[in-house]
Amino acid sequence: MSTRSGPYEQFDALEIDRPAPGVLRITLDAPGLNSVDRTLHRQLADVWLAVDRDPDTRAAVLRGAGRALSAGGSFELIDDMIGDFADRTLVLREARDLVFNVIDCSKPVVSAIHGPAVGAGLVAALLADVSVAGRSARIIDGHTRLGVAAGDHAAICWPLLCGMAKAKYYLLTCEPLTGEEAERIGLVSMCVDDEEVQQKALEVAENLAGGSQSAIRWTKHALNNWYRDHSSIFDASWGLEFYGFGGPDVREGLESHREKRPPRFDGPTSE
Repeated sequence: MSTRSGPYEQFDALEIDRPAPGVLRITLDAPGLNSVDRTLHRQLADVWLAVDRDPDTRAAVLRGAGRALSAGGSFELIDDMIGDFADRTLVLREARDLVFNVIDCSKPVVSAIHGPAVGAGLVAALLADVSVAGRSARIIDGHTRLGVAAGDHAAICWPLLCGMAKAKYYLLTCEPLTGEEAERIGLVSMCVDDEEVQQKALEVAENLAGGSQSAIRWTKHALNNWYRDHSSIFDASWGLEFYGFGGPDVREGLESHREKRPPRFDGPTSE
């Protein structure tokens, strides 16, 4: 049953329904394999505040429509950030809000990861309390391929989930991970057959919605202090990422994506 009333009326870029008692499902449904534009980026950051305050929601599911969780930020969004300091500053704030709004949402969040999983959608999916990935999911942190530092969630989330060695390898190289590999290294909670991802995520959410809300929510709160305790690392990575959006490498990175070719980075270094 779709819901657009009450606390979710303003989130018109997201598909929101209630598939089971106490469970709210948030679906990314946009062109370009659910690419994230300005509106969707803002709403994906803010919706967790509404979830936190919603007395009818005891657990939430995040998923993507069609063949992907999300293909990442739209070219138009990145263009705006490159070309305009005010736009870059606004998106910077939203990127920070997305990370901490998911972390601070008192309700447990379950993510369903299938197909390409990149950008803001991947941020929320990996920060979810339980992440369910399909075997052939294609998980990519593409920051350095774009020409900016791996900021937002990556610096605080990946080393805790899969260890520093694996985090450095995947964040520096932008190599894709399948759902199977992501489960093997501990980046996601579990991996299931592709056709079972949505149902398994819903089953986990229903189980959480039926449990002791006080116990579950305070357990989440305590565990997420691991992220809060590393907020200074997040601030450094987040600032360095958005510093890069004002530099030359990101322009080449974006053009190489548009032209579907390897990037040719020759911007200045700190040496």
